[in-house]
Amino acid sequence: MTTARPTPVPTPAPVPAPDMAAWPPLDDRRADAGRALLDWAATTDGSLPRLCVLRGARGSGKSHLLAWLLVGSHADRRTTAHATVPAAGLITDAVAWEMSRQLGYGPLPPHRLLDRVAADERPLLLLVPDLHLAGRGASGDGPAGPRQIVDELLVPLLRLPHVRAVAETGTTDLLADEVAAPWAIDLGDAPYAGTTPPAATAPGDAPPADFASLDATVPRTAAGRPIWDQAPPSAREHILDAALGTDDGGSAARALLADPGYLVHGSPTAITAALRDSTTVTPAGLRAIWNRAAPHLSTAADDAPERAALLHAAALTTSPTLTEYLRPLAQAHPWTASWARHDVPVAAHCLLPGKDGSLLVADPLGRLCLHDPTTGERTGVLPSPATLRPYGIAAADPDTVLLFDESGPLCPLTPDDEGMAATVLGHLAAHHGEAALTSAPSRPTALGSCGRTGTAVVGDASGAVHLWSLAEYRPLPHTRRVHSAPVTATACLRLPEDDLTFVFSAALDGTIRLWETSGDPMEAPVDRRPALVTALAAADTPVGPVLAAAWNDAELHLWHLADGAVHTLPLLHRCNTLALSPSGRLTLGGPDGLHCLQLDLDRLWP
Repeated sequence: MTTARPTPVPTPAPVPAPDMAAWPPLDDRRADAGRALLDWAATTDGSLPRLCVLRGARGSGKSHLLAWLLVGSHADRRTTAHATVPAAGLITDAVAWEMSRQLGYGPLPPHRLLDRVAADERPLLLLVPDLHLAGRGASGDGPAGPRQIVDELLVPLLRLPHVRAVAETGTTDLLADEVAAPWAIDLGDAPYAGTTPPAATAPGDAPPADFASLDATVPRTAAGRPIWDQAPPSAREHILDAALGTDDGGSAARALLADPGYLVHGSPTAITAALRDSTTVTPAGLRAIWNRAAPHLSTAADDAPERAALLHAAALTTSPTLTEYLRPLAQAHPWTASWARHDVPVAAHCLLPGKDGSLLVADPLGRLCLHDPTTGERTGVLPSPATLRPYGIAAADPDTVLLFDESGPLCPLTPDDEGMAATVLGHLAAHHGEAALTSAPSRPTALGSCGRTGTAVVGDASGAVHLWSLAEYRPLPHTRRVHSAPVTATACLRLPEDDLTFVFSAALDGTIRLWETSGDPMEAPVDRRPALVTALAAADTPVGPVLAAAWNDAELHLWHLADGAVHTLPLLHRCNTLALSPSGRLTLGGPDGLHCLQLDLDRLWP
């Protein structure tokens, strides 16, 4: 029998009921539950509990009802689901990664997801199917089970007044005590008439076989090494859970976690759960490596080259052995990490004009250093004012540099106080300094360079971009109003053979726009997303012009400008500055250091 048990709160004011005709039809029993669910979802005035618990036995129709709600949720603004995360077989971290990804934040750990949702002004509706089936194997009732998701994620989320949630709890008492008087819909303790209950084993239940049986299904080389890419899916998914459940679980689990092949082909969620347990003995450095890569591995579970590339990038400078083991498989992927300098926090960097294409890097203290682009090693130092905190760099040559200070002004850095270089950069800085003093919207907000052509692009708070030559004196820049919001990043690209210059800019409205400087900016943005661009870079490569854009939701987009094709790469590290060479060497800088990826351009755009 279907019952809707409203909590003892004041009777809500009447609200227009959602039109159930927008949803697929339900039979009589499910129609009652569907009506109760929609009535709850449509009541957004705070008069009803913000948690709806969907209870019932296996096969009673709970999942069907949630799927039904999701199918039609877009028909009414009040019922729109902003994130839906089936929790079966997942631990808290994996639920948080997927939920934050769907909310537009990028994959975040639970504590950072809570911070982002708290700062988000949107009313949010979250759906959590199969909460009672969460957890991993033998630990499903322990620290990696559904109770942890409730305590560490759902209850803190429901303390936020703009968050509502529907959770499927089966016949358990989950959320019965943690949240006072939720709105409950109970589909009963018996399977739905006319249906066959699912098999007893669900993704979050115990593994279907013991460790020895699963281990016996894994093929091996003549030397006895497991061949994980040929192992049955059930073994790859459950063998670590089974190993942890044996009497000698520590030894068996340790062997699995020390096997790079298993790290590439095994269950990412099972490995994450094992590493979250402080009693699990692991190879040195593995936890740091896995923590860096795991949020992105959750979306690449069946792509071995991508998983290898991610783990290889995370292992650079941390585990030379794992790095070298993974390198051949990682190089089969369209991008490969070349080097990493975690000891070099970066505020801004750019490629210097010249054959060697050295990297000029500014750290948060304002120190300027030269780095070899092929190895990341430091090769020199440039003197700079002690009070300067660069936030952007554009260079005319290795000795003539324009810096954007984080406080707003543009600052020239030249070898002497005379000569054309000093005149040009001094005029440029004075022009924008005077404009900022007379009009606040003219304050510079971004500085980018045009590869190795000695050109700079300045973006300002009004949404305008200004193109300057750093090699010759011009009284005024080439300027266009491109955005209606402050500019956050700029880059440009010169194609001498076509006599074309492209300016790229991003703004606080989540758009990237293109301006070919012989005409007007394009009316439509190149891209628009519910996120912010933190850095741009462009280069003319052997496969054509390419634009790289780093977003604050941990995504890196690579655009092939000739045909509009785009590839999305994961960002393992925070990125606020990019540089792209014509050969496809992409360097990324931010608080986590300086990192380099080599793009296989022919594989990305054959």
